[in-house]
Amino acid sequence: MKTTQSTLHRETVLLVGFGLRRRRGPVPGIDTDSIVRESLEELAELARGAGAEVAGSLMQIRDSADPATLFGEGKVEEIQREAEALGASLVIVDASLTPGQHRNIEKATGLRVIDRVQLILDIFAKHARSREGQLQVELAQLNYLLPRLSGRGTALSRLGGGIGTRGPGEQKLETDRRRIRQRISRIEDSLEAVRRERQMRRRARRGVPMGTVALVGYTNAGKSTLFNALTRADVVASSRMFATLDPTVRTLRLPSKRRVLLSDTVGFIRDLPPGLVVAFRATLEELEEASLILHVIDVSSPHSAEQETEVDKVLKELGLEDRPRLRVLNKIDRLSEDERTAIRSGNGGVMVSALEGLGLDDLIEAIDRQLPFDPIVRLHLRIPIADGRRLAAIRAYGRVIESEVHDSEMWIEAELPESVAQRIGASELNPRDAAAKP
Repeated sequence: MKTTQSTLHRETVLLVGFGLRRRRGPVPGIDTDSIVRESLEELAELARGAGAEVAGSLMQIRDSADPATLFGEGKVEEIQREAEALGASLVIVDASLTPGQHRNIEKATGLRVIDRVQLILDIFAKHARSREGQLQVELAQLNYLLPRLSGRGTALSRLGGGIGTRGPGEQKLETDRRRIRQRISRIEDSLEAVRRERQMRRRARRGVPMGTVALVGYTNAGKSTLFNALTRADVVASSRMFATLDPTVRTLRLPSKRRVLLSDTVGFIRDLPPGLVVAFRATLEELEEASLILHVIDVSSPHSAEQETEVDKVLKELGLEDRPRLRVLNKIDRLSEDERTAIRSGNGGVMVSALEGLGLDDLIEAIDRQLPFDPIVRLHLRIPIADGRRLAAIRAYGRVIESEVHDSEMWIEAELPESVAQRIGASELNPRDAAAKP
């Protein structure tokens, strides 16, 4: 069963936001109305990314959700009237609907209805390019679809093995469920094979001392543009949400001459469906292997603080909240000089513009300083001049601070990655000895 085709084809849609009124009174700095409006703006961008034309929007704030329709009978009628007036053929609800709510709203309005989760799944299906990405999206879609299958006609029953268990046999609904479960099982087996292949590649990479730096961030924060700027890669960079899904890995050389693997991962978003996090386990394992995480933040966005919180939440769910992290404040080209000055006086982070190439050298130096993998050691070495292999390795993988020739030896003060020092069998020499004449 293929479910990875986009469900939106330039349809005219009506967006409907929903929020619960806070019962403990107003909270400083938090307004339910504005939160729902911000979420609706994001939903509109998601819908456009899926190829829809947004005709309008409605919102509702209630004390509690209606179990049958989420909104209540009166609001559902308003949704129907507004959709008809705007010529909308599809209603997108900015919430996660239960199977019952989904069916009841569709029945009451006579319109197709999808929720936020289904829209995100549709966008993921649209942008998945690799076989692995397509399998991951299909798995999430099938897990979403399974509890939403509804029966029609004769009550379900199956042939049993005893008195009172006989019936008309397996009905279409149960057949569909069985086929979906079988397909889910096959996809999980295929993804597990992909996961094992990734683990084998990672073990091979561990044979060569090389740290991994992973880019994470809210969708559309500029991760792919930054990745391209740092590695001269050609990963698709787009203003559309979730323009890239499949992980990409490239090598980056640092000022210390250490080489690291830089990986670009899928963007996060508020209320990211749990099923997607599970489905993209193989992709997100790149984060688990990272020695350092670069959290890319669109500092020009008025919602940057909330977006940063959402990314922190996902990292915590993945058990990575304690992993070394470097904040990258991207898109400073969109800020005024006064705004940049205010950010500089704030806490932590490297200011860059991936699009304009601003601050990239500072970022690479910050990565070099904070990378906990394969630390840099400063050594004073005596290497025989005839030992060209070790001398070449020192110059290729380290930074020579000072060197002198004494008889048949080269006395060198250098900074080297610890792994390189061990590989060439470097023995530390007291600085006073290095300064002494033979």
